[in-house]
Amino acid sequence: MKEGTGKVAVAAAVIGAAAAVGVAAYIVRQRMKSSGKWARAMAIVKEFEEKCGTPELKLKQVADAMTVEMHAGLASEGGSKLKMLISYVDNLPTGDEEGVFYALDLGGTNFRVLRVQLGGKEVGIVHQEFAEASIPPALMSQTSDALFDFIAEKLANFVAEEEQRFQQPPGRQRELGFTFSFPVMQTSINSGSLIRWTKGFSIDDAVGQDVVAELTKALQRKGVEMRVGALVNDTIGTLAGGRYTNKDVAVAVILGTGTNAAYVERAQAIPKWHGPLPRSGEMVINMEWGNFRSSHLPLTEYDHALDVESLNPGEQIFEKIISGMYLGEILRRVLLKMAEEAAFFGDEVPAKLKIPFILRTPEMSAMHHDTSSDLRVVGNKLKDILEICNTSLKTRRVVVELCNIVATRGARLAAAGVLGVLKKMGRDTLREGGPQKTVIAMDGGLYEHYTEYSKCLENTLRELLGEEAASSIVVEHSNDGSGIGAALLAASHSLYLEENS
Repeated sequence: MKEGTGKVAVAAAVIGAAAAVGVAAYIVRQRMKSSGKWARAMAIVKEFEEKCGTPELKLKQVADAMTVEMHAGLASEGGSKLKMLISYVDNLPTGDEEGVFYALDLGGTNFRVLRVQLGGKEVGIVHQEFAEASIPPALMSQTSDALFDFIAEKLANFVAEEEQRFQQPPGRQRELGFTFSFPVMQTSINSGSLIRWTKGFSIDDAVGQDVVAELTKALQRKGVEMRVGALVNDTIGTLAGGRYTNKDVAVAVILGTGTNAAYVERAQAIPKWHGPLPRSGEMVINMEWGNFRSSHLPLTEYDHALDVESLNPGEQIFEKIISGMYLGEILRRVLLKMAEEAAFFGDEVPAKLKIPFILRTPEMSAMHHDTSSDLRVVGNKLKDILEICNTSLKTRRVVVELCNIVATRGARLAAAGVLGVLKKMGRDTLREGGPQKTVIAMDGGLYEHYTEYSKCLENTLRELLGEEAASSIVVEHSNDGSGIGAALLAASHSLYLEENS
């Protein structure tokens, strides 16, 4: 009996040892498998970082390409991917303007009406107030009359509530600046025909029409005595708003959902301008720089895929790598590839991670700015937005690193764009007798709220200019230029300027 028991015990021990060896081997295999997956994930990050590289030499090539395209766009219509649109704004506000002026800011599904009282030199803006309204979704695809009647009615209500002190002097019409942030072919300071709708609007009978004439007819139908004195886009509004408070402002850049830039050009440097030279000798150019492209831009497989699947493939390439609409989406695409090819979030690919644009840039910014020791914000965002639970600290650190790669590339390229504009203006170096200071008015949610992005942009611009030249360039946040700027442009292009002066 004892002998049999011994054999069983030995057999059991042997089986137990074999099982232990098996388990150990399985654990080793799993560790090798998981370390293999981690290595694959890190390889994806490393490759992405290399492809997004923006060394100083590359940025200077991008800046030079921007300058070349600016020259081409000013030479002839369609001469460049940069439209370099003539704005017909040849009088930027000086700060001397007086009176009460209105603005209507239609930038998308919301619009605002503003009233601004200007007190002239040394006084500036005495009073401002505004009202906001949303465009009912049905009106976004009905008729031109229906849309403009709705807007005119809101404006009529706003004017009706006007206090006695804002009444116009006898015989003088109210004047309004109209910020219309859709593609327009401008024909004068206060006329321009709609090229196409964007941002979800599709009102067919408005395309090709003069939007100022359409608004004016609606104002007449609603009994509002008002003249549209200026038609501008938000970037030019920002330039005007900046110039009103600071005479050194010469460039405006919007970095928000989308991106654009405008600047003051010498009228003689615009070969495609065939009208009489403006008295000021200057003309504001709306660059539409989101459409800039160059072989020097560091594009990745994720950017190409995003572009192909977008509503406007092949267009707005610069915008798609630097602006707020797209940064979070680029991050999502990289994380999806890591989930699919390296099981970055476990064996299952998170279903939510497959949804385009689910990861917005404000969420990416919140993760990038997470300073907690356990990166709690990153963990919560992954859980709340993508339903990815229980991420390790190691995983969260990689997500922050990816945020940094995407934002750094965008910010550094935006800085290169600004350098290109300064080069075209001859303000990238200190010149004898030249302007001592150039101020760039910046606006937009991305610039205002994504601190790492704006800090990186400003540091990069300094690095590219060099210490000496950088000392004469100032970047300023110009808040809400698009609304106030339009009212200021109505003032600087007022019919009643002569009698005031």
